[in-house]
Amino acid sequence: MNILLIHNAYTTFGGEDKVVENITKILKEKGHQIYLFKRDSAEITNTPIGNVRAFFSGIYSWKSKQTVRRYIKEFKPDVVHIHNLYPLISPSILGECRDSGVPVVMTVHNFRLICPNGLFLTKGQICEKCSGGREYWCVFRNCESNLLKSFGYALRNIIARKRKFFLDNVTIYICLTEFQKQRFVQEGFPKDKIIVIPHMIDIEGINYPKATGEYVGYIGRISTEKGLPVLIEAARICEDIQFKAAGSYNQHPELHDNAPQNFEFCGSLKNGLLDKFYTNSRFIVVPSIWYEVFGLVVLEAMIRGKVVICSRIGGLPELVDDGVTGLLFEPSNAKELAEKIRYLWDRPQLCKKMGEAGREKAIQLYSPDKYYKSLMAVYEKAIEITNKAIN
Repeated sequence: MNILLIHNAYTTFGGEDKVVENITKILKEKGHQIYLFKRDSAEITNTPIGNVRAFFSGIYSWKSKQTVRRYIKEFKPDVVHIHNLYPLISPSILGECRDSGVPVVMTVHNFRLICPNGLFLTKGQICEKCSGGREYWCVFRNCESNLLKSFGYALRNIIARKRKFFLDNVTIYICLTEFQKQRFVQEGFPKDKIIVIPHMIDIEGINYPKATGEYVGYIGRISTEKGLPVLIEAARICEDIQFKAAGSYNQHPELHDNAPQNFEFCGSLKNGLLDKFYTNSRFIVVPSIWYEVFGLVVLEAMIRGKVVICSRIGGLPELVDDGVTGLLFEPSNAKELAEKIRYLWDRPQLCKKMGEAGREKAIQLYSPDKYYKSLMAVYEKAIEITNKAIN
């Protein structure tokens, strides 16, 4: 099968970028011909001209549309699989795919199709005011703390909705959890065009440590929606337990400056160092305060036999079975989180037992082969739908 993957990479490599890499890898391994149309947000120069170009390209990009037209003509893909379109590619390419008779499958990694900033979060609080076609709230509340940026985000969503770029041109949407799917159905996206396929995790080459672990670990972006202040406050309560966070904190130096002595920021870790971080942790905490769509770090921890404590929010409860593979706590409740941390820290054998249960779940439900079969079924369904529409 010829497959055209389309993705606008983020300035800082993150979960979505990793997912695109994993999908590309497994499709190639299975013998498919993969073509990748990729733009990188790092291309945007931090100048007035660069920002203006990004502003307009997020709304409509003739350049991207022409590139996709050329890819379709030259490579004749059986299906186009889209991940992120903003800010350099834009939804303008979707009509080009439809007009060429190529089915479009779109993995929806966040809530950007219905919330301008993609998070349903403003000023550190859950916010759904933009729901129901009221994107202007992104400007009124200045969700991006930059009026021009907030206006650009709102405008591109308004235009995409008004012109039905997504509703008219995407054949099948892939959501990552049932929670995410229901939010899109509530916003008017057709239920029969949304299929849930969770992310995959590959066991190959991953260390399965037997050690108890020396600290409570956090891995991921150091950003508002990830809830680091909650974890720092929990560390302040559990002053005799060591905490460590892996991730760049350059954008939030105040967190580093205000952390207690038992909380260490390790910076961004790669490959072997990150694996070592997992190995030496007793368990991993995911303290998100937004509607976390999936949480790839949960699978990364589970496949290594590590217990996960996470917020009871968004799609996270679908990954962590409370009391079986990990523990859940109310978002932003540092006291409850501290109690859960203390409970597990004092029970290393329970950590081992729950970690093994999590590893087994990850192997059974999130294997690459299972993901591949589900993805191919979506591709085939999309092709069938498109063929029927044409004929």
